[in-house]
Amino acid sequence: MQTAKVFALTPADSKRLANLCGQFDANIKSIEGHFGVRVSNRGNIFQIDGDPTSAREAELLLRELYAETETSGLLKSNDVQGAISRLEEEVPTKDAFTLKIRKRVIRPWSKTQETYLRKIARSPVCIGVGPAGTGKTYLAVASAAQALADDSVDRIVLVRPVVEAGERIGFLPGDIEKKVNPYLRPLYDALYELLGFERVGKLLDRGTIELAPLAFMRGRTLNDSFIILDEAQNTTMEQMKMFMTRIGYNSRAVVSGDITQIDLPRSVQSGLKHGLKILDGINGIEIVRFHNRDIVRHPLVQSIVEAYEANQS
Repeated sequence: MQTAKVFALTPADSKRLANLCGQFDANIKSIEGHFGVRVSNRGNIFQIDGDPTSAREAELLLRELYAETETSGLLKSNDVQGAISRLEEEVPTKDAFTLKIRKRVIRPWSKTQETYLRKIARSPVCIGVGPAGTGKTYLAVASAAQALADDSVDRIVLVRPVVEAGERIGFLPGDIEKKVNPYLRPLYDALYELLGFERVGKLLDRGTIELAPLAFMRGRTLNDSFIILDEAQNTTMEQMKMFMTRIGYNSRAVVSGDITQIDLPRSVQSGLKHGLKILDGINGIEIVRFHNRDIVRHPLVQSIVEAYEANQS
């Protein structure tokens, strides 16, 4: 049975309504496509035509997104997808753990992401393991940026093992920074999105943010720091032990990785896989396991991951 649901979004604000709908009503079209309804509006009065249950869910989503426009700029497609994921996962928007960085609010897309954020905030060490695209690195970097803004730490140290992912790149030209830059690029991308290009440049120049290959961590003790080890599945057991013992006073560490994407030689055991076995249960170390349903990239990515997993089984 098709019904028409009519409601008003208040307070009426033309700028916020434009942000809600998106460029050329792109956000409205995404909502229509997901719920199988038709959404129309005149000013702040909206009408949703379709199945009653779907119409009610679409209304809840529109109300949540409109509330977000009060503190955010133009809503993008990934913001809409995130709100849909929160609705489907029944993540309570009002009480959900959030991060505020500059003028931006970072919200979890799933219950696993919220658990991850909470455990990063309360534990000296948090290990996040699961498929690519679940937000492990991004949320860790966001947590680090929040801790730096709150003066909880004095610096951020972002670390990656330098391992070639099935390709031989040979001898790269340039100094050591240029040689390792390609391996650290995903961390740069997260920083630029969260803090802005100019701000990140200044923090890097001052040494407040440091990006380094894992091999450069040997012999160091990091106090008052937020340390992130990304792509930890490509560490050896010795490297993982070395990294975990770098943690100093008033420091926090986040380790993230995907044990299905190990690029080490077959004869070498992954330090992340080994660490998950021996570190689980230690007081002060939390482990969060992500699943395919937590993937927050383009919806097609989840289907691609599942297709590859099905082919391997």
